[in-house]
Amino acid sequence: MNRTFADLLPTALEARTLIDLAPLRCVDDLLALLDRWAERGWLRALDKAFVAFLAERDPGTDPLVLLAAALTSHQLGHGHVCLDLAQTLEEPDFALSLPPEGDALAGPLLLPSQLLKDLHADAWRATLAASSLVALAADDSGERPLVLAGQRLYLRRYWAYERRIDVALRQRLAEQEATPSDLRARLEQLFGAPAGGRIDWQKLACALATRSAFSIVTGGPGTGKTTTVVRLLALLQAPAVKAGAPLRIRLAAPTGKAAARLTESISAQVKQLEVDANVRDKIPTEVTTVHRLLGSRPGTRHFRHNAANPLPLDVLVVDEASMIDLEMMANLLGAMPAHARLVLLGDKDQLASVEAGAVLGDLCRDAEQGCYSPQTLGWLEQVSGEPLAGSGLRVGSVEDNPLAQQVVMLRHSRRFGEGSGIGQLALRVNRQEAEQARQLLAGEDYQDIFYLSNNDRLNTLLLKGHSGRGPEGYTHYLKVLQARRPAPRTALDSPEWSRWANEVLQAFESFQLLCAVRKGPWGVDGLNQRATQALTSARLIDGDQPWYEGRPVLMTRNDYGLGLMNGDIGIALRLPEGGDVDRQVLRVAFPRNDGQGGVRFVLPSRLNDVETVFAMTVHKSQGSEFAHTALILPDALNPVLTKELIYTGITRAKHWFTLIEPRKGVFEEAVRRKVKRLSGLMLE
Repeated sequence: MNRTFADLLPTALEARTLIDLAPLRCVDDLLALLDRWAERGWLRALDKAFVAFLAERDPGTDPLVLLAAALTSHQLGHGHVCLDLAQTLEEPDFALSLPPEGDALAGPLLLPSQLLKDLHADAWRATLAASSLVALAADDSGERPLVLAGQRLYLRRYWAYERRIDVALRQRLAEQEATPSDLRARLEQLFGAPAGGRIDWQKLACALATRSAFSIVTGGPGTGKTTTVVRLLALLQAPAVKAGAPLRIRLAAPTGKAAARLTESISAQVKQLEVDANVRDKIPTEVTTVHRLLGSRPGTRHFRHNAANPLPLDVLVVDEASMIDLEMMANLLGAMPAHARLVLLGDKDQLASVEAGAVLGDLCRDAEQGCYSPQTLGWLEQVSGEPLAGSGLRVGSVEDNPLAQQVVMLRHSRRFGEGSGIGQLALRVNRQEAEQARQLLAGEDYQDIFYLSNNDRLNTLLLKGHSGRGPEGYTHYLKVLQARRPAPRTALDSPEWSRWANEVLQAFESFQLLCAVRKGPWGVDGLNQRATQALTSARLIDGDQPWYEGRPVLMTRNDYGLGLMNGDIGIALRLPEGGDVDRQVLRVAFPRNDGQGGVRFVLPSRLNDVETVFAMTVHKSQGSEFAHTALILPDALNPVLTKELIYTGITRAKHWFTLIEPRKGVFEEAVRRKVKRLSGLMLE
């Protein structure tokens, strides 16, 4: 019998049907309750199965341990690496997927808040520490499925990932790299002499990255992360080329779309570099996905490159690092040669990875304040010439903030200036200034942000956009498709087809509808149907067919055989069949991830993992930009609605942004909520 649960529930058999509250007298009672939670959708079937496995392994275990295991497993589904016992006791029901506005099913059901109401964190921790299923972090034998570190409970695998990252980063931070004696002159060659006005954070980021095997450059859209890293690569490569031993540099991003964007951006930046041609030629422009870089083994969690078979490189740059989850970061660091430099780029304020962990956010805890030690500040002023005394940065110490010494936040956006409504709206949302953000949307001070309070004009927006301001919704790319089609009887091997397909793909990026959720009328599924129907009714597409010309599709999984990555977007086009110019078949055009603007054509029958993409989730849009982005919120508060999601949606827009809010007030509620993923990375 478990002394920690109040007498609330009868036997396990009764618990399956009885709505009355009763005590958890044994493991079977708890398993029955977990069944009920899973039936309601409050708990995943995976979480219940994990607890059943633990109960089978140790039939006499305390139900309180199994309840903690269930909540820990479920938290992983929400991106949390661990369960914080003290925080869980403050708000126990937040550890489940409870409906935001009440349960539609009738009848009361026992909740964690009722089970844990008289429990103290120390008592819970003591119960866990005494269990044969739980290892203590300080004395870990490597066999027990759960690990307890202070107030944090982990599943073993995620505890191991976190420790691997922590150890690898601390080792890299402890080793200082030798910097060129003429570093200041080299920096001035790339950035110019100090102007004496605004601090050049790009120059500081390059300076810091030269002295360590690990560094991070973070900043919002348009702050120059790509410009910074290209100059950094020139800074690192120049002395290596002069010595006759050029560095092996690789570039990577989490998704194919992000890799394609970086390839294009890097290519343009390298061409503009004012450095010796020999140095410029040794700076790569091709970006691969992290999965492909590591050598993904289909059907397994393992990669070809690991600690026993490290990556053959000297410098690795990873863009869009906010999308990298804990497991992938552990694998990436594990495959890095000890001598190699790792540079992470990303926006710390964007949505975290879909999987567990918010690695970039965790590593950038002190980015805004700086927390540089006096030694770091003095060294930066010496090599850069930038006056940092009045910068407002908080002074820290190497001992308390070792990671902060290698993190630089770029603070000046060249894309969104003072006159940009998109930039101002993103700033207010990021600061969680909900009322000020609402005022911007309601006002007429800016010509690049729009607001729709209901769905009355949604179809008009999808078809025509905002009259005279921005592209014509999805009509634009379909007009390009029709108007610029190669002449009849043009052979398939003619470059005209590729040029046309590329124009259609680029035109499609002029407008994109983003959703916070997948299900329901305001989710991806419902809005894809609505957009298809609207375009079909306007006779712009033949949406009554599964495949039709103009259908935009999104890859939902990597397909290495086809060379297509999760997140790639293609459009179905009608092209000649082989040498027969009189017969046409549908092929899906995808942009090549080579920075050259090439296109590949794939038969629809070969695409098993695609979905229509008139609407996509904000998560899927990361790594992409669109001339006009429209973000539609659901009509009820949802756990995914946070300021990070709103900020990420806004900053996908290059020139125009529209917020669509079916129920007023949801926007403010979302902006006031902040993602807080639990982890212990680099805390101790």
